[in-house]
Amino acid sequence: MSDLKWEEFERVELRVGTIIHAEIFKEALKPAIKMQIDFGEEMGIKKSSAQITDHYDPQTLIGKQVSAVVNFPTKQIGPFMSECLVTGFTQPDGSIILAVPDQRVINGSRLA
Repeated sequence: MSDLKWEEFERVELRVGTIIHAEIFKEALKPAIKMQIDFGEEMGIKKSSAQITDHYDPQTLIGKQVSAVVNFPTKQIGPFMSECLVTGFTQPDGSIILAVPDQRVINGSRLA
């Protein structure tokens, strides 16, 4: 693994948003959930898809704050256009646990 330069890390915009809509991504090849995430007034609402069905149901995600990379280019995933990358931690069985703040923060807050 090579060292990451500070300037490279600074370019990654990790922000917190609140999931306002979530549903099973029926067209996905691997089980996934489509989400709409509110990143506050400045950034607005962005869409994302994540393979998190092992630990999460769409209805339990509503209102949950998540950390996401918001400055990647959009990515076409089947019929869906993903606008941000929700972050999480891979478990030994391959499942994902979302990276979330331990207290409520303002939507759009940047990881410092």
